[in-house]
Amino acid sequence: MKNLICLLLGILPGLLAAQPQPVQWHHLDPRTDSVMGISTDRAYRELLNGRKATPVIVAVIDGGVDTNHEDLKAVIRANSKEIAGNGKDDDHNGYVDDVKGWNFMGGKDGRNVEFDRKEETRIVARLGPCYATAHRASLPAEQQADYDLYTRAKAHYEQKRQELTTTYGRNAQMETRLKNMIADLKKALGVTRLDSALLHHPPTTDSTQRQKAAMIYGPMVQRGFADADDALAGLQKNIKRLKTQLDYGYNLQYDPQPIVGDNPDKLTEVGYGNADVIGPDASHGSHVAGIIAANRTNSLGVMGIANHAYIMAIRSTPEGDEHDKDVANAIRYAVDNGATIINMSFGKDFSPDRRIVDEAIRYADTKGVLLVHAAMNDHNNIDSVAFYPAATYPDGREMPNVITVGASSRINNRELAATFSNYGQHTVDVFAPGVGVLSTVPGNDYQPMSGTSMATPVVAGIAAVLKSYFPQLTPQAIKRIIMQSATPLHTMVYKPGTRQLVDFVTLSKTGGIVNLYEAVKLALIQTPVATSTNK
Repeated sequence: MKNLICLLLGILPGLLAAQPQPVQWHHLDPRTDSVMGISTDRAYRELLNGRKATPVIVAVIDGGVDTNHEDLKAVIRANSKEIAGNGKDDDHNGYVDDVKGWNFMGGKDGRNVEFDRKEETRIVARLGPCYATAHRASLPAEQQADYDLYTRAKAHYEQKRQELTTTYGRNAQMETRLKNMIADLKKALGVTRLDSALLHHPPTTDSTQRQKAAMIYGPMVQRGFADADDALAGLQKNIKRLKTQLDYGYNLQYDPQPIVGDNPDKLTEVGYGNADVIGPDASHGSHVAGIIAANRTNSLGVMGIANHAYIMAIRSTPEGDEHDKDVANAIRYAVDNGATIINMSFGKDFSPDRRIVDEAIRYADTKGVLLVHAAMNDHNNIDSVAFYPAATYPDGREMPNVITVGASSRINNRELAATFSNYGQHTVDVFAPGVGVLSTVPGNDYQPMSGTSMATPVVAGIAAVLKSYFPQLTPQAIKRIIMQSATPLHTMVYKPGTRQLVDFVTLSKTGGIVNLYEAVKLALIQTPVATSTNK
């Protein structure tokens, strides 16, 4: 029963933090605060105070950003060449009314895609009619690559759908058990709320009730919930997420593409979508945007990392997998409209049209734009497991303007590497705070979230500070400074997804965690800047 309760209270990466965290711990300093933060406040206080800075635009390619949030509205990039709501492409960039960014997952009629299929599901649905009963040896050579893609995608699809079905059923059963256990315990103790103090020392000598209290208390506190009802709500949120993946992500019959109305086979098509950059659910993108650039001067909520960054919101990432065409267009839109840094907190296992994404990344490189990409949350060694967008070209050459980020937690101990984070000594460049990171969410609210999706904007924020105070830096120089200033750590940690102890330095190229103070200090040595105060 105890193991069942532990599993029952588990939550997926990206939900609330696993343990209670200090407010914005990622800003703290490892030396003075004994927390593995990035020394944001120290960098501003000791190195950047009085120095000149220039505004930079950071594109957040995500599921939407709440541009009306109290802590974000002042840092949303506004396209002054476009007149909002007049139905015209005033600046002649191919996008109508794109004042705050663009939405590649919307239709001209104002509807938006919230859920989409996983890429493997799309591949099976598209290629299944051709290859479901085919034999590779009997196919012409030009069709064998598609057959191989179909075969890999089908195996992945079937495995994942079965895992989801099993996990969903198990969690649904456990929801009932926990609900009944909470109700019984409340009745037995004569209370309406089971908080941590009461569960830790239940006012009863009944051994059965004390056992129930202990079963709820341990996992509840470990997951950072305030009381049993919160723990139940967390489980129910997880169940809803699992159901969403079954109903949409791994549903061969579901297809939201008609909402957008573009031609998915026309990879060079541009101009589709709409100007709604908030979309149906802007939680993830708003959280990312706040980590990068939440207003540092308004005494509200949280503070972003970069004090002169403006957010360009671009929707291309649904609940599900993004389309390669949308990602490529999102990158090109960001580049063509002034972004110098692009945050990409998304990824997937298959990329049938990766060529156009690679071309967009190469285009960004020619325009001096840095892309910061999440390593993702499958606790895989991505040296040997493919994921996309890739940080190398098909011929093995490294993309010089892409930096890949894993997630770390706040204490320098065995749990320093986030249990969910992907890793790779040759493919992940750095780690950054990604567990229990507090930031902005829609409705003028603030929540902690966990994931490499949170670690990535930490690095994007550092990159924005470097570009702002050292505008002459190229993407390659910014990447080099961030990596060189990440001090290698030889802490023995649990390899993500296991209880095997490994040297933290083996989990990425640098073996270190990013640090704004050290990055600025290195930039000052390599690139002297003016000292006049920016107003």
